[in-house]
Amino acid sequence: MLLFLLMAAGPQTTTPAVGAAISAMTLEEKAAQLGSTAPAVPRLDLPGYDYWSEGLHGFARDGIATVFPQAIGLAATWDTDLLHQVGDVVSTEARAKYNAKPRTSDRRRFSGLHIWSPNVNIFRDPRWGRGQETYGEDPYLTGTLGVAFVRGIQGPDPDHPKAIATPKHYAAHSGPEAGRNSFDADVSPRDMAETYTPAFRRTVIEGGARSIMCAYNSLHGTPACASAALLNDRARGDWNFRGMVVSDCDAVGYITTFHYYKPDLPGAAAAALSAGTDLDCGPSYDALPAAVRQGLVPEATVDAALHRVLSSRAALGIAFGQRSPWDRIKPSQVDTTAHRALAQIAAEKSLVLLTNKDRLPLKPGLKIAVIGPNADSLDVLEANYHGTAAAPVTPLEGIRTRFGAAQVRYAQGSGLAEGVPLPVPETALSAGGKPGLKGEYFRTSAMTGMASVTRQDRKIDFDWDRAPPAPGLAEKGYGVRWTGQLTPPAPGRYRLRLDVARCFDCDGHDPVQLWLDDKAIITDVGDDSAVEASVDLEDTKPHAIRIEYRHVSEDGGIGLRWVAPDAAQREEALAVARAADVVVVFAGLSPTLEGEALRLDVPGFIGGDRTAIELPQPQRALLETLATAGKPLVVVQMTGSAIADAWSKQNADAVVAAWYPGQSGGTAIARMLAGDINPGGRLPVTVYAQTRDMPAYIDYSMKNRTYRFFTGTPLYPFGHGLSYTRFAYDAVSPSTTSIVAGQPLVVTVGVRNVGKVAGDEVVQAYLAPTAPQEQGRTTPVLQRQLVGFSRTTLRAGERRAVALTIEPRSLSLVERDGTRAIVPGHYRLFVAGGQPGDAEATGGGVWTDVTITGDRIVLPK
Repeated sequence: MLLFLLMAAGPQTTTPAVGAAISAMTLEEKAAQLGSTAPAVPRLDLPGYDYWSEGLHGFARDGIATVFPQAIGLAATWDTDLLHQVGDVVSTEARAKYNAKPRTSDRRRFSGLHIWSPNVNIFRDPRWGRGQETYGEDPYLTGTLGVAFVRGIQGPDPDHPKAIATPKHYAAHSGPEAGRNSFDADVSPRDMAETYTPAFRRTVIEGGARSIMCAYNSLHGTPACASAALLNDRARGDWNFRGMVVSDCDAVGYITTFHYYKPDLPGAAAAALSAGTDLDCGPSYDALPAAVRQGLVPEATVDAALHRVLSSRAALGIAFGQRSPWDRIKPSQVDTTAHRALAQIAAEKSLVLLTNKDRLPLKPGLKIAVIGPNADSLDVLEANYHGTAAAPVTPLEGIRTRFGAAQVRYAQGSGLAEGVPLPVPETALSAGGKPGLKGEYFRTSAMTGMASVTRQDRKIDFDWDRAPPAPGLAEKGYGVRWTGQLTPPAPGRYRLRLDVARCFDCDGHDPVQLWLDDKAIITDVGDDSAVEASVDLEDTKPHAIRIEYRHVSEDGGIGLRWVAPDAAQREEALAVARAADVVVVFAGLSPTLEGEALRLDVPGFIGGDRTAIELPQPQRALLETLATAGKPLVVVQMTGSAIADAWSKQNADAVVAAWYPGQSGGTAIARMLAGDINPGGRLPVTVYAQTRDMPAYIDYSMKNRTYRFFTGTPLYPFGHGLSYTRFAYDAVSPSTTSIVAGQPLVVTVGVRNVGKVAGDEVVQAYLAPTAPQEQGRTTPVLQRQLVGFSRTTLRAGERRAVALTIEPRSLSLVERDGTRAIVPGHYRLFVAGGQPGDAEATGGGVWTDVTITGDRIVLPK
């Protein structure tokens, strides 16, 4: 086993052509090749290539691709094999797109084979907007799923990777977004070794990741991308990492402009390169020739970094005229039937049933009111860092398909948060007596002559990033005109907005215009001159609306959004609820509220982060209003992070965590509501009861954070999840055990499905030291730690013996100085469907006593 791990992290594929190419380059050419956008060098058989591609939950930002649940949803599956399959699809679709073009073609951004995923940062605080990209708060769960995902991306042949995975952001990076380019993480040696680096270590050593990304932040005053202690000493030294290190985008430049660690770009570039950062995402390594001439860094260090970078392209078989066994992947292997099926399975497995007062599954024949700001919105399916879903299914669409459109009525009900626009719902749009607007699609942006395609668009909420919007149209250069009527639910002031994707590599966005009652109220030429306008509508009559959209930039897509009067929306929803037998509310958050460096400052949210974890006030008011209808109430939370919603736990008949579930999310949720599938997901995070239960957001100490150190009572604990059936546990075998330090611990537990339907149980094992750890004023005290898990399917009445092998490293403890050691003594192991104390989810659970004997063993970092 040790030999395999060393091989996985050890020397990686190279070729004599790499050394020859480096010898033939000028210093300026070398520096150019160390930027993420590398120019072609035809004489050396190097096409132009951009190293920046994304694949958190599907190959991203390069047109149509299979969109899986966001990473936090994948984590909620607790399914290692599934993560491997998802990673495999990501790299297959990346290769399929790569192989669709001639091998000598230059590659633009987001179309390469260096996948900057997974994000294995620890979700230490639910206020972090990018926590949705992670596998949750636990280092063991994160590391296990991260290893599976990395192996899936890179494939089974270490010498010929299908793509290259890049665990990020190394290290101790989890907000705040507003200061992410400059903040200094004050992390103790224990927290660093116990929480912030284990998943990176595992993805490198066990997963064999060929690349890692250094973070924006500093650690104790040293920027992560200029930290030799992190990169050269720990990763390349302690972990024997032989791959390449890439900076987060513009992080090298921020060494001087935000951290003031060096006075200028040559100094910043030299510091990063010397510390071990090989590839710069950005232009800052253009300063390397000056740095070499000033004596800040030797050219030999430039050559060493370039050798690692070009060797990665050689291993992929995409440089120097080389080939790859993965050249056989066909361009047609994108968003295949099998890939779509896997996306639906992933969405189904990610669903977590938080509470259920015998309301779910729903009985056949019920009239269903579908209500809520997330019931019919595309962005809560796709989340961030996503591909373009070819056929996304919202919850409203999924429920209509499964239960019958005649049984379903819909109302948006409220906004997500105060002042935040939402897609204008189909209930407010009409054309030709049908919901939606008439869309005319033209082959040119001038929109002259006959439309190429004419259709009825139920709502204007489209993602067309690098994808044509209709058959017969190109990827860009087209135009669309929508016409029809806008009918408000009540008189009042409405804010209308046209959201258009902003081109990352150019200034501005696509030009748009909007007319209401033949008056132009929005005219934007692509420079944000006016993308929204407020109008006073004095009646509830239809108002003529026309929208024109010209796609001429790189990124495509458009949304017609509004901020409608709260009271009007609630009254409309209440009328729908009163006419139904059951009310299903789709509440939560969205990527417009939580995400990466957002331009947002509203109550509860700022810059992509949250300032409060409670359900936003407009949605709380909606739930309380709907409760007055006296109908059964099911709340489905669509979110990337934990929501403190004690009202729903107490008053709703069922609560479900659905995350951002990907392209098949609506289908998966509808099947779960109907009982076609049995929810079996588990929480990868703690759901705290209120914001004030947590430490200060900017404090990076783990004291009183996550289930391992939290001393309060959560709303829902980490690992929690219910089922439509019940499970019971037999005693752990052996009931007591003694092992010598350094040996694995092997236990077996009997699990029985004692209910009436088949279901998935996630068997979880937690280790707790019986003697208190050394304590200090700022030292967190470990309560327990996850050391093993297994998701298994059991038929009604079936019993299965589940074996768990707990590796020696998982039996270790971290001391205050950061030393990790296996310490002889007495421990207790708890095995159940959740944590100790989570009686509703554990099926009872069983304890066993564990004694570790022998000498204390200090483990490598």
